Amino acid sequence: MLAVRCPRFDAPSVLLPEIAIPSADVTHLSPEFIYPMVLRPESFRGRLLLRHWITSSPMVVRLCRHMYTKFPTKFLCAVQLIGLTPLNGWSNSANMSDPYFFGYGSLVNTKTHVYQDARPAKLSGWRRAWKRTNARDMSFLTIVPTDRTELLGLIAKVPDADWDALDAREVGYDRLIATDMIAHDHAENPELAIYAIPEATRFPPTPDYPILLSYLDVVLQGYLHVFGEAGVQHFMETTDGWDTVVLNDRANPIYPRAQMLSADETALVDTCLMQVGAQLRD
Repeated sequence: MLAVRCPRFDAPSVLLPEIAIPSADVTHLSPEFIYPMVLRPESFRGRLLLRHWITSSPMVVRLCRHMYTKFPTKFLCAVQLIGLTPLNGWSNSANMSDPYFFGYGSLVNTKTHVYQDARPAKLSGWRRAWKRTNARDMSFLTIVPTDRTELLGLIAKVPDADWDALDAREVGYDRLIATDMIAHDHAENPELAIYAIPEATRFPPTPDYPILLSYLDVVLQGYLHVFGEAGVQHFMETTDGWDTVVLNDRANPIYPRAQMLSADETALVDTCLMQVGAQLRD
């Protein structure tokens, strides 16, 4: 049996060249172990963080790519549940071009970033949801797995795979490789990543963690400009959590990338909120 052998550790965290296992009953990493872990991640008590495996563990790369190809949604869901953070190379694509991100919220609004070659795309197997996290004072968008939803969004190029600025913007989120779940018109089929709040650190919104209206304005303006009013309606229908309080900070925006809306855009946002019965708070 092929296996990557590693000792058992009961220390808080021990970093090895390939994996870190804090307090986990794990003695080997093999197909017989990984498949149940991915398909039934709740049975895995530890936390695996793969590192440097592109050069140090080709067998692990092949296993991850195979499982990602066979069970893309289940695999990424399991990845979040067990705290494993994919870095790159999880898809089978041999393309060495610049990677792209898939935006499904504020990143759809190209006024909020400088990333080029932005183009419409569609993510399968996920829905948006408003969630809070201890890393932020407000509720923000994330994605949760579902079998029946497709999300419209935008992909854009990350030159030289320099993710630092985008990772800093998306603090509190994990960056997950999702190449095989996103449909787009790019001829070169680049590697694609999405950002999602890990299940272990996302919580239902409360009145103390409202949605910022200045943030929602940016999101809906982006969808309007890229997809028209039908895209705005799509966003509202494929997003959960509209019972969350919305803080009306439009006059003095708290969101750092707030944008000026036209009178028509403002009216459209207000109508959307009225249709879902949103609770506005000044």
